[in-house]
Amino acid sequence: MSADAGRLEGLRAWTHVIYALHAWSVLAGLLTPALVVTAFLLGWPSIIAVVLNYVKRSDAAGTPLESHFRWQIRTFWFAVPWALAGLLLWLTFLLIPLALVLWGITGLWVAYRVARGWIALARGREMPQPRS
Repeated sequence: MSADAGRLEGLRAWTHVIYALHAWSVLAGLLTPALVVTAFLLGWPSIIAVVLNYVKRSDAAGTPLESHFRWQIRTFWFAVPWALAGLLLWLTFLLIPLALVLWGITGLWVAYRVARGWIALARGREMPQPRS
């Protein structure tokens, strides 16, 4: 095995670990009183996963795994404004039901992105590029 192939396999293993950490947070949100979105954004597994994303992102540059790192980072950071919007709705007291719906939809979206990305990784596929 060449050094590049070995490096790519090691990076692929790291990508699986990062998806597993995100999935752990999603599962914690499903199986505990926490919501998926709050477990995903505030749980230590996802926080560790995002830190690993940033640490390993330069290693993934120019490889087929680069799209997975971008996908994971974007999933985390796109969930933040939706969670904050839900918090603002919650603080009005009258719109608490709407906040719960927004958090529920955001949690489903996060679970979908984690599952879709991890399945694509297992199949050796890249994630789609965002439109400019």
